Amino acid sequence: MNTDLRFGIEEEYFITELGSRKMTARPSPLAIQACEAALGPFFALEMFQGQIEVASPIFSTVVEAAHYLDEARASLRHALEPHGLGLLSVGSHPLADWRAQCATEQPHFAQLFEDYRLVAQRSVLSGLHVHVEVPSQLDRVQVMNEVLPWTPLLLALSCSSPFWDSAESGYMSYRQTACDEWPRMGIPEYFSDQQAYDSYVGLLMQTGAIKQAGDCWWGVRPAARYPTLELRMTDACPRVDDALCIASFFRLLVAYAIEHVQPGAEYSQNSRWILMENRWRAKRYGVEATFIIEGYDRAFTTEQWMFRAQQILGRTAHEMGVGDVFRQLRRMLAEGSSAHRQLEVFQRTLNAGDDNQAALTAVVDHLLKETAKPSRFVERTLETLNAG
Repeated sequence: MNTDLRFGIEEEYFITELGSRKMTARPSPLAIQACEAALGPFFALEMFQGQIEVASPIFSTVVEAAHYLDEARASLRHALEPHGLGLLSVGSHPLADWRAQCATEQPHFAQLFEDYRLVAQRSVLSGLHVHVEVPSQLDRVQVMNEVLPWTPLLLALSCSSPFWDSAESGYMSYRQTACDEWPRMGIPEYFSDQQAYDSYVGLLMQTGAIKQAGDCWWGVRPAARYPTLELRMTDACPRVDDALCIASFFRLLVAYAIEHVQPGAEYSQNSRWILMENRWRAKRYGVEATFIIEGYDRAFTTEQWMFRAQQILGRTAHEMGVGDVFRQLRRMLAEGSSAHRQLEVFQRTLNAGDDNQAALTAVVDHLLKETAKPSRFVERTLETLNAG
């Protein structure tokens, strides 16, 4: 099997005013220039001026990814601090006012705001995107179909957007709820193979519904610019270790899929209906959700689904040298998602007698600290190897 699938990670960040703890609407050009200088070709602007993105180089191992993301986050923080600004990696900013945010002045973004109007203006959201290469002889859509049923588990673990418009949303991933306002987001339509997918995209382009293949923004998709399968469903993770674990697990899922003679052969319309239900449960309840597993007449807890994942994917993980990913996933489950930690900080601050604004400020402080915390992924992996 192919055990060295290369991959890349994209992280979106909110630029935060350290004084008010709010998302900045217009960072100074000098601050943005400092960020671009810090990351070089791996820096990218986002839809809003108060957001930036790192689009990583290509990695062969999670160790490489850990070192790079640690350095990238640290470099961006050091670039922003002299300007009174901080870096927040999270699905939705607790103190962001979407009405006040300013679009980035580039033709591509201007076209998005022209086409999608209020939906675009409300899309003050940050995601974790992971690209994993798929060998050229394989059908990427069939590989996608093999991977898709697992994606609500990844979403549940990544949930980091419980607040919206300075209030509790009632969702662990309100980001995914807001994403549903857009066309061609969420769960892909049912496509049997790449040819069916290309025909659909071709029709949309021919009829003027979309301008480019990349305007299909589903939670998993065959990337338009790279020979990869791209995960887009997951929220941005404050802890870099959590982002690395999710990236490693997605890479494992792709590796398992390409082992099959006919990947995705068992994925059907019924599978898609179950997937849609599981995604709703994940964005509403996060790791406390229960999930439908095709072929079973009872719901599975997140812990039970994770145990099943290890049973199914364990051999592939061992061959890839990433068997520790399951211990990391259980750590994430035991510690709770970012959404749960944010809500705990919020409630604890309210219980101490502070008001809503102070509680949200405490959540932002918590997120600033988690975003700044270096990875322990490599250290934990070495501990596991030494224990073995």
